[in-house]
Amino acid sequence: MIRRGARRGVVALTVIWAIAIAAVVVAATQVLAFRQAALGRETLARTQARWAARAGVETMLAIMEWHAANPDAGDPMAMARDLEANATGEIETGSWDIRHFIDGREWAGPMDEHAKLNINLASRGDLERIPGMTQDVIDSILDWRDADHEVQGIGAERDYYRNRSVGYEPRNGDFRSIAELELVAGAWPRSVRGEDWNMNGRLDPNEDDGRESPPEDRKDGVLDQGWSGFLTAVSRSSSKTLTGQDRLDLRQASPEQIIQRLGVDTQQAAAIQNYARQPNASLGQLLAMPLAQVGSARARTGASGGSTGRSSVGRTSGGSSGAAGGVKSLSKDQLRTLMNECVLSDPRTGTPPDAGKLNLNTVSRATLIEVLGIEARFADAILRRRASRPEGLTSLADLADLSGASQAQLLVLAQVADVVSNVYTIASRGRAASTGAEAEMVVVVDRSELPARILEYREP
Repeated sequence: MIRRGARRGVVALTVIWAIAIAAVVVAATQVLAFRQAALGRETLARTQARWAARAGVETMLAIMEWHAANPDAGDPMAMARDLEANATGEIETGSWDIRHFIDGREWAGPMDEHAKLNINLASRGDLERIPGMTQDVIDSILDWRDADHEVQGIGAERDYYRNRSVGYEPRNGDFRSIAELELVAGAWPRSVRGEDWNMNGRLDPNEDDGRESPPEDRKDGVLDQGWSGFLTAVSRSSSKTLTGQDRLDLRQASPEQIIQRLGVDTQQAAAIQNYARQPNASLGQLLAMPLAQVGSARARTGASGGSTGRSSVGRTSGGSSGAAGGVKSLSKDQLRTLMNECVLSDPRTGTPPDAGKLNLNTVSRATLIEVLGIEARFADAILRRRASRPEGLTSLADLADLSGASQAQLLVLAQVADVVSNVYTIASRGRAASTGAEAEMVVVVDRSELPARILEYREP
């Protein structure tokens, strides 16, 4: 009896141990299953957030392409309004939010790269006015983008980079991104990026928390973007006008073509053609001076052209003279059409510059004053006029009658500014409806041709 009872006890103990082990196995399996389920939910939420962000990007692309195919010459800001109106939206599984920071505040919609000065068009004077830009960096930037190996001032050329074994040499061509500026001798990431460490143009939590997390910032609700807030390398010009036509190259155009496009008379067309064929001709002179004075004033001032002498020509007085004597001045409508529809190709290459100009409808006051050197009174007049019209500025001709619009100021703007934009940076942040998980993608889009091209894509 004792042996039988002992056996029963052993059996009972074995059963208990088996049950305990099974319970442990079941519990471990449940924990693993719960973890896998949580991981699956997290992965699903991230995927939902990513596709929500992608939906925002696709919405922006669709709007850009629609406006490229259906341009409205009388309303340059129509697309900007549509982009802003659709900067937030929802799909079944999530939502998107697209914003950018400029001029001290946050705005809905993608960042207009034409609100910044293209570094490939920037003159030495422009670079000197950028806060924190030192002479050695300026010379090194000019060395980086010029075609030769001759050192400018205290700059840096091929031998400098070779001697430091950095693994690269100057491009000797146009910058392709502002991040490339960090490769230039003396240009540190902190100067280039400021607080915008991931260069998405948005004020992220870690960029507004002081020293709690990198980068160090001022925790003031304002995004300091460093030099990247003033400069871009991706803005592009377009061969198309606001009306969707090909731009008329005044160097190559016949008088008949000029008459047909601009609505001018025979004398005006001949004067425009004669001036346009001068080596240093610029549209800025046609904007800043009466047509009858352009040829003679050009000869008297001896303007050298190029971006370094923008402000050297003063307003002239007196009547018409020279070969263009007696020619009627262009009307405002004719001048508007000329500035919007025409171009002067580079006489050395026969092509217009590829780098895009500043858009006066989106440029910040700081860029106008601090980078271009525009007088504050004139800059404020520009901002007031564009704000007073839903369509914004429709042409540079809209500036000619503004307070402070001297010939020198108009010449500066005519060389670097326009009223249209082609390249935008879309910083789209998606949020999953199920868990609130977020994902972001930054896409740079060029809409100068159809279909629109994606120049850069990244997920910070």
